[in-house]
Amino acid sequence: MVAKFLLFFLLYCTTALAQGPAAAPAPAGPTNVTKILEKAGQFTVFIRLLKATQEDVTLNGQLNNTHNGITMFAPSDSAFQSLKTGTLNSINDQEKAELVQFHVIPTYLSSSQFQTVSNPVTTQAGSGDRFQLNVTTTGNAVNISTGLTNTSVSGTVYTDGQLAIYQVDKVLLPIDIFTPKPPPPAPAPEIPKKKKAKSAESPIVPKDISGEVSFIVSNNVVFFGVGIVSAILSL
Repeated sequence: MVAKFLLFFLLYCTTALAQGPAAAPAPAGPTNVTKILEKAGQFTVFIRLLKATQEDVTLNGQLNNTHNGITMFAPSDSAFQSLKTGTLNSINDQEKAELVQFHVIPTYLSSSQFQTVSNPVTTQAGSGDRFQLNVTTTGNAVNISTGLTNTSVSGTVYTDGQLAIYQVDKVLLPIDIFTPKPPPPAPAPEIPKKKKAKSAESPIVPKDISGEVSFIVSNNVVFFGVGIVSAILSL
């Protein structure tokens, strides 16, 4: 009798649990790049740049409102410390935004996909002559070159199939921003305009009436004679 009761109780509990609502998985919050980097640690300067340029807002919007994947190369704090003093202060706000964008590829790349990328790789900042980013692989090593920076991926910070964050130990410096630009050419000197040569003017010679002009000064009296005409000027 007791055995039947226990069997009935177990069957009842099993049926009740099976018919009850299934436990819902914990809701996944929106992807937040800066929070991922904060959790990983050692990316304080890069996080500050992301926030100051508002690129974190742009990236989080792309990840949560589109199906576009993102690959990010995140420089560690030691990477920024190895820069020449004043490097970041020497560029304006627009260039700081482009520097952050240069570290982001607007597509998801797994570590194995680096072997098949076409160089130069297009970044959020652009590509071509202004922003050259070349990625090559040697075995399992992923090497990155910008023309000013040569480094390699030192570890995977985060990956979920849409967002991949890889650590790099040097800041990727684009040539367009950090190569000294030549000074603008000096304006060509103005060539003075040549003045027109004035024609020589012939001196005015009084018409000779009698063929002789004479001046006679004597005792404060001036005699002016032209031919048969004369004038006396009293002084």
